[in-house]
Amino acid sequence: MPRTKKFRRFRLLVILLVLLVVGGTAGGGWYGVHVVRESFPQTTGTLQLPGLKGQVTVVRDDKGIPQIYASSSADLFMAQGYVEAQDRFWQMDVDRHITSGTLASMFGAGKNDANVQSDAFIQTMNWRGVAQKEYDTQLSKATQAYLQAFSAGVNDWLKQHPGGAGASLEYAMLGAAHSGYTPAPWTPVDSISWLKAMAWDLSGNMQQEVDRSLLSQSLSASQIAQLYPAYPSGNGTIVDTGTVSDPGSNDAAYHPAAADSGGASADTTASTTQGTAQTGSTVQGLTSAATQLAANIDSVPSLLGQPGQGIGSNSWVISGKYTTSGKPLLADDPHLTPGLPSVWEQMGLHCTTLSAACPFDVTGFSFPGMPGVVIGHNQSISWGFTNLGADVEDLYLEQVTGPDSYAYDNGTKQFTSRTVTIAVAGGPSQTITVRSTADGMPIISDHDELEQQVGQNAPVTEAAPPRGNGYAIALKWTALTPGKTMDSVFELDQATNFDQFRAAAAHFDVPGQNMVYADSSGASGNIGYTATGQIPIRANGDNGTYPEPGWSSAYAWKGTIPTAALPYVENPAAGYIVAANQPVVNSSYPYLITDDWDYGIRAKQITGLIQSKIADNGKISPDDMSSMQMDDTSVMAKTLVPYLLNVKLSGGSYYTDAQNLLKGWNDDQDSGSAAAAYYNAVWSNLLHLAFDEKFPASVRATTDCVTQPVTADVPVDGLNGPTKLQSVCGLRTPDQAQPDGGDQWMTVVANLLNQPNSSWWSYSYNNGQQVTGRDNLLAEAMKDARQQLTSLMGKNMATWSWGRIHTLTLNEPTIGGADSSSLLSGLEHKLLDRGPYQLDGGSSAVDATGWNASAGYQVDWAPSMRMVVDLSNFDGSEWINIGGASGQPYDAHYNDQTQLWADGDLLTWAYTKSAVQAAGVDTLTLTPAG
Repeated sequence: MPRTKKFRRFRLLVILLVLLVVGGTAGGGWYGVHVVRESFPQTTGTLQLPGLKGQVTVVRDDKGIPQIYASSSADLFMAQGYVEAQDRFWQMDVDRHITSGTLASMFGAGKNDANVQSDAFIQTMNWRGVAQKEYDTQLSKATQAYLQAFSAGVNDWLKQHPGGAGASLEYAMLGAAHSGYTPAPWTPVDSISWLKAMAWDLSGNMQQEVDRSLLSQSLSASQIAQLYPAYPSGNGTIVDTGTVSDPGSNDAAYHPAAADSGGASADTTASTTQGTAQTGSTVQGLTSAATQLAANIDSVPSLLGQPGQGIGSNSWVISGKYTTSGKPLLADDPHLTPGLPSVWEQMGLHCTTLSAACPFDVTGFSFPGMPGVVIGHNQSISWGFTNLGADVEDLYLEQVTGPDSYAYDNGTKQFTSRTVTIAVAGGPSQTITVRSTADGMPIISDHDELEQQVGQNAPVTEAAPPRGNGYAIALKWTALTPGKTMDSVFELDQATNFDQFRAAAAHFDVPGQNMVYADSSGASGNIGYTATGQIPIRANGDNGTYPEPGWSSAYAWKGTIPTAALPYVENPAAGYIVAANQPVVNSSYPYLITDDWDYGIRAKQITGLIQSKIADNGKISPDDMSSMQMDDTSVMAKTLVPYLLNVKLSGGSYYTDAQNLLKGWNDDQDSGSAAAAYYNAVWSNLLHLAFDEKFPASVRATTDCVTQPVTADVPVDGLNGPTKLQSVCGLRTPDQAQPDGGDQWMTVVANLLNQPNSSWWSYSYNNGQQVTGRDNLLAEAMKDARQQLTSLMGKNMATWSWGRIHTLTLNEPTIGGADSSSLLSGLEHKLLDRGPYQLDGGSSAVDATGWNASAGYQVDWAPSMRMVVDLSNFDGSEWINIGGASGQPYDAHYNDQTQLWADGDLLTWAYTKSAVQAAGVDTLTLTPAG
């Protein structure tokens, strides 16, 4: 398609902009810098804000992190809204367009209509509509008031930047592409809608449901079970000495401490209500439906990380009896998709005098566009989150009997319908019809023509209704029921003891979280844990691992797990709690939380580090906690490397020299390690050989020549070397259900290593010759790894290092992302992106710099922030963020924490007013107008 004159003029403008911004200190360069700096926040002096009742002080440290002091809650949250808009309004504006399903109205249709597809999918689920109901019917009056005050502060800032004028560099770029865009006023519902994005990205096992359906095309139920193995019994659970209580019940089943605590055993069979047909034949015809649904899932822009793909976290808390200070220590590092600006905003919110009217003295990490603090500490307690991973989504096959009806039990029910118009910047709007079942489940297959083929060929039991033109797919998801999560945020910020903490956590409806706790009261403080979330109760024998027959009421949810029955523990005898996405409870727990737990590799490693430290000297320091966060041991290497070293390689020293890198390797994945690079390349190629060709064609990754970021072999002045995109044959283009190399696949392969003649170890050469046996496949994987790394880093292994290929590039995901059709033809990356950074760590390491083994070695998810809270001295606590406080690309604080984060360093976290003032470098005073 030929470029238009308008596009050529726009590209010329962008080139000029690049030259002005990065072109130096000459006159033009100075002018460009002046234009960009005009959007930077005012951080000193005095500003008037309409609506303030009293004076507010904003103190920023040398990293630009704001601490806000106000005499009333209304003024405190109004100031937070203003300050967040100063730093991050572009990000906030984009995020609300994603969560409301209006991204195309801002950026246009996108490449291959990606924005339209995303908008249609999100509006089908109606995230914003659910958020509106939450605000109208579920939230307390106090929470509503806080949200209103926050919105007023954002809008005060927006009035100073009408139409986005002078707001950020990105608005200038957007205006050149789609003139006429004007940001709308901020509303409380914009803030609440973010919770739906958080719930989506941290949701349960929808992707696994789709993957199992795709794999069922050519694999048997027993083969699929091998790919989703039972949880290793030795990896433990979070609650093994704790309590699960249910008022009104004295049933011993509610007390899993009485049962074996060796670890939960995940049932890998499918739902049994339909018998064996559900595991095999029922899902075999879901090919086109599952493939397209996976594409729709991928169409939703990832704000935190792709659902089910490496989304985890580490958190642990140590009792004061095992710490150097005698008070608890708490560590937390959520693993999310990194980008710029950071997903987190560091913030302090302080009432100048604590009272019932102004009860906040809290600091920590919040989400831009959301008031309050999500993770952190107040004057009494500290808390951290990891993802619970509860299965809170089910896909239902619906037999459509007419334009407005579907089969249910022995009759039919009526769909409800609504019409949605999707506005498209620079193009015509599009209209879709959204249908929902009688109980409110949206039909997520209506907005795309291919998805209308859902279940078209799916074999079902004899009791199933006629297929007709195929089954539709409906979504049941707890996040589509209005909840009280926003109440929970403010309640956590005010809690002062474990009972108040649990009461606040009980309102954290979605997404379900593991929450760890510490306080400083008593001789050695207290530690605790609680699970949160609305988690469905399914029919007996139904574990939610495959799509359900929607025509039968037998598969309907039976309510949710009672809040009082959710697992918790306070001051366990062990003296520590580790929550790293492993199973919460053992098999005695009376409710199903999920059958798709993380496999506990990180949790077991963290537990071992804690136990080793306690056994060594009995005391753990804050520095020990941060050192544990940076542990980059490959646990899988401890299992696999002995097998690799036992294989006899042919082909001479070219291959054996690489194999010998593993001799004496300590299993640490340091960025400078050649052995770590080679091991991970072997791991990637092992997965390719063992699994790819056995998967159905519709989910098989293609082996092709693709680009892999590689940094120069010689760093300059201590910084990462320049990057290049190396074309390498042998890397794979990923698709759904492909082995990503994470904990699931480590568990699969660990099980298979004891079965040297398993059919999984067979593979075919390009000439069609079939090779069988574990050692033959391992030998081929080592040879392929040698060749691949030679292509990436050269023949001389002395120049190899894990960090050269295991890099993180921080991308600004909107202007230059696929969803915006790369508005600036790639030039935006020079302006907005940062990196690459050479990183330690790897998938399922405690330092979880995750990479997808089907796509290359670059980092896809990582610890998005790290914090260590010292309950003996809050001013001695430490934190770090990816990126920085600012969302302005050329602000000094846009990316001033990333290198520190990559090096494993933490920043001092001032809390008390005297410490904040001592650390402050800028002070802004906000006063009432008039």
